[in-house]
Amino acid sequence: MTEAAISIRELAKTYKGGKRALDGVTFDVPRGQIFGLLGPNGAGKSTLINILSGMVMKTSGTASIWGFDIDERPRNAKASIGIVPQEIVFDPFFTPYETLELFAGLYGVPKPQRKSMELLRAVHLEDKANAYSRTLSGGMKRRLLVAKAMVHSPPVLVLDEPTAGVDIELRQQLWAYVRELNAQGVTVVLTTHYLEEAEELCDRIAIINHGRLIANEPTRELVNKAQEKLVQVTVDRDLDSPPAAPCFEKIVLKGERVLEITYSKAKVNAGEVLAAVSGAGLGIVDVSTKEADLEDVFLSLTRAA
Repeated sequence: MTEAAISIRELAKTYKGGKRALDGVTFDVPRGQIFGLLGPNGAGKSTLINILSGMVMKTSGTASIWGFDIDERPRNAKASIGIVPQEIVFDPFFTPYETLELFAGLYGVPKPQRKSMELLRAVHLEDKANAYSRTLSGGMKRRLLVAKAMVHSPPVLVLDEPTAGVDIELRQQLWAYVRELNAQGVTVVLTTHYLEEAEELCDRIAIINHGRLIANEPTRELVNKAQEKLVQVTVDRDLDSPPAAPCFEKIVLKGERVLEITYSKAKVNAGEVLAAVSGAGLGIVDVSTKEADLEDVFLSLTRAA
């Protein structure tokens, strides 16, 4: 069980016309983790997912799912993965129950082993089991897609922007179900533009930009890479302009008495910053700091790339 859930080596894809969507991407998704795959629009995330699903043919490199090479053992590889796409796609004239039964049949799941009602119950759609799928709300349709991806009990689940356009309550329900699946041993790969979600949920995060892998680290280590910190200082009198000091990367006057100071933690510490404020003849009334988050690191890495 030490083998990676997904293993990708030098994966490349060049579309007709010369557009290079993936350029030698190599990484592993460890088994049993929630793994974040992040990147700007057009970075190559969807191309990578479509290669794993068999929807897009790679140009070069290798990829395996649960130990099965997608070229040498495609049926085993496809049986090992469930994919929830960005687009909401299914037959509007089938009921949710019929949809799950149909896809379970396509995956060769024998009738006694199918879990259609159990899955509908898990995604809070049990009461809609026999309604036409076209009558479901957008959030319900997205939950149905998650259930559809799990009909064959795959050990790997890929969620491609699963919470795009859904409300807060549904998002929380969806993440509760994802955590439950992960606790049962399902490896989850998540792409999202909600970086606070990725920071909260993911054990490890990889970032792709312009078809290249630019980061792949445990989430906390990645967040700790942020070099800039921000401190907000309230001083004891009104100011017309902010003071200057070599240790300030940036300083902005917020209101008449609040200074917002950005500094590099690789060069100075908060004590030196506050000493510089005091050295300018200002009394410090209050101090608050803002810790770096995944968004800061993401913007720093993608802009640099």
